[in-house]
Amino acid sequence: MRLLIIRRLLALLPTLIFTSIIVFASIRMIPGDVIDLMLAQNDISTGNDRAVIEAALGLDQPIYIQYFVWVVDVLSGDLGRSLWQNTPVTEQLALTLPITFELGFLALLVALSVAIPIGIYSAMRQDSMGDYITRSFSLLMLAVPSFWLATLVMVFPSVWWRWAPPLQYTPFLEDPVANLAHMSVPAILLGLSLSAVTMRMTRTMMLEVLRQDYIRTARAKGLKENIVIVRHALRNCLIPVVTLVGLQAPLLIGGAVILEQIFVIPGMGLMLLEAVFQRDYPVVTGVFLVVGVSILLINLVVDLTYSLLDPKVRS
Repeated sequence: MRLLIIRRLLALLPTLIFTSIIVFASIRMIPGDVIDLMLAQNDISTGNDRAVIEAALGLDQPIYIQYFVWVVDVLSGDLGRSLWQNTPVTEQLALTLPITFELGFLALLVALSVAIPIGIYSAMRQDSMGDYITRSFSLLMLAVPSFWLATLVMVFPSVWWRWAPPLQYTPFLEDPVANLAHMSVPAILLGLSLSAVTMRMTRTMMLEVLRQDYIRTARAKGLKENIVIVRHALRNCLIPVVTLVGLQAPLLIGGAVILEQIFVIPGMGLMLLEAVFQRDYPVVTGVFLVVGVSILLINLVVDLTYSLLDPKVRS
């Protein structure tokens, strides 16, 4: 297991380097730069002032030199400072990152709690009315984006029933009940959207596993159906499902960022949107670097879970 972890970590390094190069360069390719915004905000248009600001912010160097300076700072634990607020990016991420991860974690719990039981039920009741209903539900969740559902939840309940989801964020440690009340609606919407693919994969794999010889042997021994499902079928059924959950990690984080805008959740989404509009390069690159590392680590955990479910991959 230790060698497997080391191999997976070494395999992540090229991906992380390539991702950092793309993020660092792409934000600077957006039309208009931070110097133009600063000069326009202060009603300044002289070339000397532009040169002074570029030198002060370190933007007068070629982009490859800026990249290597940034990499050296990152390796020392410094993600830079905001070009507008002059505050460390690490401090901003320390405030917003846990909020986004909380929303993503709650959405993942909702997705798995819905997808796996319903997928198993649908497979065990193949071609029944319940199977048709659950399959139709999964198709509906595949077709309807979570942000569209969120917009409907924000608008129509307030018009019809004079009710709206709470929009005042409260930190979890201050008031867990108020925090979960604020997070519950976006987490449910995002979780239902993510559960569709997982539900269909669970159903498909369970149908395949239930046709295997060892399942028929277990039933022939007189084992109860729930024991056959839980002890023999579920473990093999979950192997591709776990892989699929890892592949959904970018959708999970991306969907959380969008829903943060709608439900006024002060996570990375609001910070990233403001940073993109302001061309705040250190904040944008810092956010994407953290998100990229998080996705890579999630996939590492998925690989390790896969090896626990299937010992053959450990070698």
